[in-house]
Amino acid sequence: VVYTQSEILQREVYLFERLDSPNREPMKHLKAICFLRPTKENVELLVQELRRPKYSIYFIYFSNVISKSDVKALAEADEQEVVAEVQEFYGDYIAVNPHVFSLNLLGCCRGRSWDPAQLTRTTQGLTALLLSLKKCPMIRYQLSSEPAKRLAECVKQVITKEYELFDFRRTEVPPLLLILDRSDDAITPLLNQWTYQAMVHELLGINNNRIDLSRVPGISKDLREVVLSAENDEFYANNMYLNFAEIGTNIKNLMEDFQKRKPKEQQKLESIADMKAFVENYPQFKKMSGTVSKHVTVVGELSRLVAERNLLEVSEVEQELACQNDHSSALQSVRRLLQSPRVSELDAARLVMLYALRYERHASSGLPALLEELRGRGGTDRYRKLVSAVVEYGGKRVRGSDLFSPKDAVAITKQFLKGLKGIENVYTQHQPLLQETLDQLIKGKLKDSQYPYLGPNTLRDRPQDIIVFLIGGATYEEALAVFNLNRSNPGVRIVLGGTTIHNTRR
Repeated sequence: VVYTQSEILQREVYLFERLDSPNREPMKHLKAICFLRPTKENVELLVQELRRPKYSIYFIYFSNVISKSDVKALAEADEQEVVAEVQEFYGDYIAVNPHVFSLNLLGCCRGRSWDPAQLTRTTQGLTALLLSLKKCPMIRYQLSSEPAKRLAECVKQVITKEYELFDFRRTEVPPLLLILDRSDDAITPLLNQWTYQAMVHELLGINNNRIDLSRVPGISKDLREVVLSAENDEFYANNMYLNFAEIGTNIKNLMEDFQKRKPKEQQKLESIADMKAFVENYPQFKKMSGTVSKHVTVVGELSRLVAERNLLEVSEVEQELACQNDHSSALQSVRRLLQSPRVSELDAARLVMLYALRYERHASSGLPALLEELRGRGGTDRYRKLVSAVVEYGGKRVRGSDLFSPKDAVAITKQFLKGLKGIENVYTQHQPLLQETLDQLIKGKLKDSQYPYLGPNTLRDRPQDIIVFLIGGATYEEALAVFNLNRSNPGVRIVLGGTTIHNTRR
């Protein structure tokens, strides 16, 4: 995710193998660099490798803390003394954006409590992150969530046990780790998105920076899977947080710029100098040509899906459900869209889920009728079950915070002013709950009664280094909120992590 193959090639790495792939041929003229998670399986595979080494010398890097007994097992297997070094190199997580990380875990809880294996994996990922950022934080967690408390305790245990590793130079204000639970805000992952990165993930799906375009009608072979990475794609880096209308304009400019640079097909390469100039500019041109065709394809597919699934209308109703408080108008809008043949089954289910989360306890709730309508559309009970599962997961009974009620007069005025700012904001009026939680945290107003500290010590100053982790997955809408908070609060650095990065399907 953080290195392209061509970048690694420049470092003289010529062959990529998995340790578990069978029938690798011996290549004694090559040195091997092993980068592995320190799992039981990996250590076992490495033991077998060292007993019959295929390469001349081994440099072994573990992405997390490895036990002494495992190191001993490796040493005993290394009879031919091919191991040059063994190091811990903390990278036991996926760096998604400069301020976002994920553990790529789906389904971390069973009901209201952790799946034990996933709890272990999450603790490892989170402690590796702290070690790689050299932070020994104070920990706060969401009181209403049992999983959040469990994870906080597990991370604390590792810090206590490995105190020598966590002995970093003290900063004036200690860093803070805040552990939250996705179930407090099940609305955010269910909304359609209108900024580039979030939209691509919502409609096409991003998996380790890769986008699968194989279902696009008439797609050419080399564009079936493309990579979108801000590290090596300038256009993406500059546009990932812009909204869809702006991206359309920027793509047009990119195209025009590209047309200007196209080598004139008919130009005669008469002199050696002409040829030299052509060859020198060609790689630049080819790279740009790749960027242009990639983004034109992606944006084209996004707009095709928006039109085909009628997403402008759907999204307007979603935002109304998430941000307004007008039950009869919301119910009418959802009914109208459920009857439209242009709305896909997934989008219909999503609207009913949002309605259920918003108005589950409303006196004149129209939920039973909407569920019947859903069933009539698809002919199965699958989505009905999903709706009740979503309410069970993130409904009022579960939430520790008040997801919907405007907090005070100031907040209401803000919402009203936002409404006046113009119609283009109708699709982006929703702010994830995380935005408000972090805002309170930065101002030193986050209540200890709802987000207690683990242990006796509390932070007297406003926090500066904040790592916020969402059990049950973060979203790119929250990544955007954190990006904006980092930009508007100089001196505050926030990193957002989650067990996964969600879109509605996930």
